[in-house]
Amino acid sequence: LEKPRAGSLREDDARITGPHPSRVVVFQDPTLFPWRTVWDNVALGLEAQGILKAQRHRVDEVIELVGLSSFRNAYPHQLSGGMAQRVALARALVTDPDILLMDEPFGALDAKVRKELRQWLRSLHSEIHVTSIFVTHDQEEAMTMADKIVVMHDGIVEQMGSPLELYDRPANQFVAGFIG
Repeated sequence: LEKPRAGSLREDDARITGPHPSRVVVFQDPTLFPWRTVWDNVALGLEAQGILKAQRHRVDEVIELVGLSSFRNAYPHQLSGGMAQRVALARALVTDPDILLMDEPFGALDAKVRKELRQWLRSLHSEIHVTSIFVTHDQEEAMTMADKIVVMHDGIVEQMGSPLELYDRPANQFVAGFIG
């Protein structure tokens, strides 16, 4: 969302920066519109693209995918924090993004709900196969959710690898301290 001061981000050898319809973000706060039902909140991305009429079935598919079919007509105040976060994720997934960016999506939730959502998201990810970048400061979350972890400190990549690689062979003291 911000222009980088240095370096580059690449997707399939093409440099990418800035917002793009094929990349969506799920933030820590689900930011659901209180006057819209679950269905209407999820439909928002398709509505904004002007393709909702042709894709109404897609909204129902994604709501079912995130396990909220029985809440499709509920309003945000009727949902738990974990359910609201799943609505935000569904809103992102309904547009079939190439890349899903998640900025501490479970940060505002209690430990029990975070753990449940981590397991749920991990199993969902094996179903949907979308490239996901998950930002977290929680070591347990990183170790249990990621195929690959990038440990950064002051904007610099300290080490990149699988959770096991980072745990067994930390590149430096900072990585060792982060991984625990």
